Amino acid sequence: MVDTPLLSVNRLSIHYGDKTALSGVNLDVHRNEIFGIIGPAGSGKTSFLRVLNRMDDFNTDMRFEGDVTFGGQDIRTWRNLYALRRKIGVVFPLPVGLPLSVYDNVALSPRLRGIKKKADLDVIVERCLRRAALWDEVKDRLTALGSLLSGGQQQRLTIARALSQEPQLLLLDEFSIAVDPVTTMKIEDVLRELKGEMTIILVTNLVQQARRLADRTAFFLMGECVEIGDTEDLFTGEVQDPRTREYVEGRFG
Repeated sequence: MVDTPLLSVNRLSIHYGDKTALSGVNLDVHRNEIFGIIGPAGSGKTSFLRVLNRMDDFNTDMRFEGDVTFGGQDIRTWRNLYALRRKIGVVFPLPVGLPLSVYDNVALSPRLRGIKKKADLDVIVERCLRRAALWDEVKDRLTALGSLLSGGQQQRLTIARALSQEPQLLLLDEFSIAVDPVTTMKIEDVLRELKGEMTIILVTNLVQQARRLADRTAFFLMGECVEIGDTEDLFTGEVQDPRTREYVEGRFG
């Protein structure tokens, strides 16, 4: 039986006005894998994630060409964007908090799905906060505004909120940029566990983070997907393009 990819991207090009951010990308992301994307700033990594979450709908200057299929359906055909974004969660480099309590930040999505009983919400909130390595720090102040947390705590709250959607695909864009190294390692442990429940696309400038976490990795450079391969192959010299080797060895970027 052929394993149908959860996400298929064919001939994808992304433009902002007259500027091309990404050109001619072809890749598949399989179910229950961590797919890494590495490359220097300005390579088109974040633009790629924005297309997957249909953020071009809110940027009149942004457009994309090509085909993006999620779960066998062209993402352009989703009429209900909320339904799509429930299935495709996203965490940005810097925390985007809601003007709500810590508890309500995490409970919002389950409530929108129709979960009303406090006992059920309590279980979801605690589970998601634990997975985001935040529960022990906030369990005694769940009613406090999430915006009063530290920057690193707010980022982990954003991760917990994304997990509360129970997405099929989780997009992480430099999730650790505002998080200390110890907490980053805790979250990485959680991501390895989550791979059994969902698919994860990890965009990171930390090539060693990709090596630790990703099953396969794509290297983006100057708006081009240079190479895709098993992550360890990219780090042990089994690569086809010398630019990939130079980047993972830290010669530029």
